[in-house]
Amino acid sequence: MRTGIEPREQRGLEIAARAKIVRKGNVWSVPSQSGKGRHTVRVQADLFRCTCPDNETHGGKCKHIFAVEFEQQRAHKPAQPAVANDQPSRSTRKTYRQDWRAYNLAQTTEKERFAELLHDLCGGIVETSPQTMGRPRLPIQDAIFAACFKVYSTVSCRRFMTDLRGAHEKGLISRVPHFNTIFNYLENPDLTPILHAMITETSLPLKAVECDFAADSSGFTTSRFIRWFDHKYGAPRQQHEWVKVHLMCGVRTNIVTAVEIRDKDASDTKLLPALVDTTAKNFRLVEVSADKGYGSIKNYKAIQRHGATPYIAFKSIHTGRAEGLWKKMFHYFHFRREEFLSHYHKRSNVESTFSMIKAKFRDHVRSKTDVAMTNEVLCKIICHNICCLIQESHELGIGTEFWGNAPQPNS
Repeated sequence: MRTGIEPREQRGLEIAARAKIVRKGNVWSVPSQSGKGRHTVRVQADLFRCTCPDNETHGGKCKHIFAVEFEQQRAHKPAQPAVANDQPSRSTRKTYRQDWRAYNLAQTTEKERFAELLHDLCGGIVETSPQTMGRPRLPIQDAIFAACFKVYSTVSCRRFMTDLRGAHEKGLISRVPHFNTIFNYLENPDLTPILHAMITETSLPLKAVECDFAADSSGFTTSRFIRWFDHKYGAPRQQHEWVKVHLMCGVRTNIVTAVEIRDKDASDTKLLPALVDTTAKNFRLVEVSADKGYGSIKNYKAIQRHGATPYIAFKSIHTGRAEGLWKKMFHYFHFRREEFLSHYHKRSNVESTFSMIKAKFRDHVRSKTDVAMTNEVLCKIICHNICCLIQESHELGIGTEFWGNAPQPNS
């Protein structure tokens, strides 16, 4: 972990955070970190002197002087400059340059390019158990292509058939299925691991670009309702059920690298290690950002295990008593808040990722069963990843090749 804090400064942070430092004029009484006695730090002009052996022997700043400096910073924050009543304050908003030429080209050619990339992606999946009897079934490549392309279109399955016939004329699928066949395939639980593998595969072309990641969860509304009787108000209540999606994305291109879908009440914090481990299989992790809902020692260890630095906000109930990385980041968060937040605010990119998916492919699912709803959301994420690849192919010039041109089994 690189936070720019030397050992004496780090120990000074810990003393300032946990111990009571008493001031009398220009003299500060600082407790020993071992808990035995106190040391006196004298301040004259900008010079600091401490009675501890470290300062008297080696000179320079000891941990007690650092503790006094941090206590001064905390007690005397610089005042904001006064603003006249007739001059309203203006905050400088950070802006980012948009390559409009690349963006316009990506958007105007996206639909055609999307179908081609989806065809290449589905072409890498092969049937593991060939059919020996019965009515000929739809090839797995055509079924997944139809399901993902249907989700991309955002229209009902019946109205989508025109696009599917156009894809057949271009040779992107071997035959046009009935619209009910698409529904049936979405309800197949065997499709779920294939879709997860496709999400991973669509993220790999950007592995040389992404090294900082962010995690969060969000819900997609369903057509089902939860109904109950509210005894407090004596009236029936109802609300939509939803599919809760936990994902990790790169903060530069918004590519999704890992997805976990559990029940709607699943805890966020318990699923972060799985997202981190899945991402670390294919990407080099440098930073991982997440909100305070993911704050736990277990999550810190899961991120540290892959050589990355966690930037997870701390709750008011958290303390710096735990040893190791948790303790260092706790003091870093409290005493170098601005520097910490400059890394932590990369987390806003995962909010942007959810916003992109919901705005483009809708924030609800049409499916009715649990398996179909899960598969439909996974199809949305595949569509999002392919759109990210199209954008980056124009903006960064990144080529796209799936499965290393080698067909992959659907298991």
